[in-house]
Amino acid sequence: MHWAWVVAAVAFVTLVGAAAFRSVPGVLIEPLHEEFGWSHGLIGSAVSLNLMLFGLMSPFAAALMDRFGVRPVVTFALVMVSIGSGLTVFMTEPWQLILCWGLLVGLGTGSMSMAFVATITSRWFVARRGLVSGILTAGNATGQLIFLPVVAWLATNHGWRTAALLAAAASLAVIPLVLLFLRNHPADMGLRALGATDADPGPPPHQQVGSSAGRALGVLRDAARSRTFWLLSGGFAICGMTTNGLIATHFVPAAHDHGMPATTAASLLAVVGIFDVVGTIASGWLTDKIDPRLLLVGYYVLRGVGLMTLPALMSPHVAPSMWVFIIIYGLDWVATVPPTVALCREHFGAGVGPIVFGWVFASHQIGAAVAATGAGVIRDLTGGYDPAFYAAAGLCAVAGLMSYAIRRVPTPATTPEQVPVS
Repeated sequence: MHWAWVVAAVAFVTLVGAAAFRSVPGVLIEPLHEEFGWSHGLIGSAVSLNLMLFGLMSPFAAALMDRFGVRPVVTFALVMVSIGSGLTVFMTEPWQLILCWGLLVGLGTGSMSMAFVATITSRWFVARRGLVSGILTAGNATGQLIFLPVVAWLATNHGWRTAALLAAAASLAVIPLVLLFLRNHPADMGLRALGATDADPGPPPHQQVGSSAGRALGVLRDAARSRTFWLLSGGFAICGMTTNGLIATHFVPAAHDHGMPATTAASLLAVVGIFDVVGTIASGWLTDKIDPRLLLVGYYVLRGVGLMTLPALMSPHVAPSMWVFIIIYGLDWVATVPPTVALCREHFGAGVGPIVFGWVFASHQIGAAVAATGAGVIRDLTGGYDPAFYAAAGLCAVAGLMSYAIRRVPTPATTPEQVPVS
């Protein structure tokens, strides 16, 4: 067995563990509101900071992995997540929520976000890149969702502090696997990437000289000249709004407004996570065979239709129509990631593709942050979430148009440090 599969397995477990605390916010909005009297908008602002840092750290983390290696960066990130989640049990003021839940956990999870997926697949795989991208992406999103029923049960029966401590323990438990099995590059073990050939050997080991932040910003400067970069970033921002920002954060309180128990609503999101595994892996397989732009168009249109119908499906009980929404939304949850990674690699080259994707993913999380706060404010002002769902459905149509407008004219980078404009 090629060691690339071991690295992929450890990366998958790492992403699941890191996602544990990110599953907590949507379930704990109501308990925090009841205990401290904090508004939905205030709690949503802490979630927004978490989501924004989760994205903005991504390109810098990719550059840090180039300079210091994958293993130390990921280990540090897991420690940050554990510290941030553990300290929340002592908080009594809103600024402490923002510091722990927003800043510390945001920095930690942002250091092993989707740029981590792009780095692993770019370095260790030539064959099966799309498939592995789908599997790792599913680990990140599914880990967040499958923890929801556990967190909801703990919060209901043992208090929200127990749930926060569980998230801290989950992050710590992954660190030994990272230290033992994760490797920076196939060359470190005298190997070539899986499926590498003389025609496509994969990216060479990169020894970065200079500042990691400087390299990340330099890649952004060059990529920003590209029309493709802005189209990908705009569509991915809407993707973040309609997943992490809106549904993952506000579905449970929205269902609670209609009389559904929090544990039931959280279990529905866990089912989204189950079908997300199928949908994202299938998307990775399809990305190796079908134009990634067309896949993105289909995913965004399908998501928009689901959001348009969601307000009519909310009720105290789970009707069959709600199950249809949950299954379809699960299949579509982060199916957008493998084709987006592929387009970044094709248009900007394998050398800087992970960093470019890190910036595209930053837009995803900025969109998620806007939606997390915006939907909470809409709930405070109108007493419901319906306007937020309808607005998100309209934005999905815009994302589909932006994806279709991307020119499928990939231009390979002439050197690992150059970003061609396409």
